[in-house]
Amino acid sequence: MGERELEGVLITGVYGSGKSSVAAEVAYLLEQRQQSYALLDLDYLSWAGTGRGGRAEEFGLLLQNLADVMRNYRRAGILRFVLAYFVRDAAEVQALRQAAGVPVHVARLEVPLAEIERRLAADITSGRHDDLRQAASSVAACEGVGAEDVVITNDRPIRVVAEGLLALLGWL
Repeated sequence: MGERELEGVLITGVYGSGKSSVAAEVAYLLEQRQQSYALLDLDYLSWAGTGRGGRAEEFGLLLQNLADVMRNYRRAGILRFVLAYFVRDAAEVQALRQAAGVPVHVARLEVPLAEIERRLAADITSGRHDDLRQAASSVAACEGVGAEDVVITNDRPIRVVAEGLLALLGWL
């Protein structure tokens, strides 16, 4: 895969699996290699209080915003896109790929729930308690499993995980 190709990676996994941390490290490593990139934590593209709807409406807003933001970044010459978001199934992956408008590889981070709880024990807010309960529910329901192109166990230092992902993508 050459530097001149538009391409993205969606880093997914349940709450607390390290999506944002791995995405930030991937972006840092791309910057160190002087590759053009954009980092998008997709949660922020739908974090709004419309007062109606639920997940479906939020996801629709996310898709609209993603399409617009991706167009702006592509016009600016960005070639690599690092996305972080928990996808629940293949239909969500397909919708995100369509909205992104570039080929997107999906890497699911896998971390035992006990490890997620340990990582979050020191600094957990009320909202994070809810997120942790949702993560446990998602793990039990196997949400997100099978929607990925590759599974990465996130049990090593973040830099090692990020470098491994870049190698898999051929972005080194």
